[in-house]
Amino acid sequence: MRFRRLIFILLAVMPLMMSAQYDIKTEKIPTWLFEVTYSYQIPGMDTKVLYGNNNAIGGSVDFKTAKNWMFSINAMFISGNHVNISREVLFGDVLDNNGEIITGDGIYGSYALFERGGHIQARVGKIFPVLSPNPNCGFFVQGGIGYLFNRLRTEFGSYASPPPALAGDYRYGYDKMRGGFAWSGEIGYLFLSNTRVLNFSISLEFIQAYTNPMRKWDFNYGPDHNHYVDQYIGIRGAIYIPTYKRKPADYYYN
Repeated sequence: MRFRRLIFILLAVMPLMMSAQYDIKTEKIPTWLFEVTYSYQIPGMDTKVLYGNNNAIGGSVDFKTAKNWMFSINAMFISGNHVNISREVLFGDVLDNNGEIITGDGIYGSYALFERGGHIQARVGKIFPVLSPNPNCGFFVQGGIGYLFNRLRTEFGSYASPPPALAGDYRYGYDKMRGGFAWSGEIGYLFLSNTRVLNFSISLEFIQAYTNPMRKWDFNYGPDHNHYVDQYIGIRGAIYIPTYKRKPADYYYN
């Protein structure tokens, strides 16, 4: 009931805030911000055993209070082209004596390995208006908690069908998917222009997740009962769309 009540309050207050007019140059204003974000991430801990550097893209819905607190819900899609595990270790007996995969069509097939994953979190942060054009932006610190998962994806060429051992649900026995609780920390600079034209941030972020295998069976190693620490360190850039309305300039005519 409390959660529903909070949602109703937010839905009722949001239109009022969007219609209110503020002078961002002089006032600390409450506003909703819609955010599009990109991160370039370097893996650490157990993550770097499987994966190399990756990209993460996503978006957020943020609320900045009149006291420069920031609350947000963020979702990111993780995508990487660098996989560190060898094909022999990953596929084992699926490979023939030459280390190749014979496709469902009975021919040698080309394939590629990728990292895929996602990260959902709730964040809270504080803005300190230092070296900023107005009191609503400046340096900030932010922390979050949420859920993170990652996995290996195998893609075959368009002309080849997967071999029976990697077709259908069998492919899940090789993707090493794992997920679990994650927390994050971030420090950076947020710029909100006086004219609403340019709004962005750049920051350093640290993400650590405590993950468990999400597949009951690994076809090469049997059941995996290990616990993992997945870690990502990255540079994050974001573009914001604010919802507040500016006060009109005062013009007087005789």
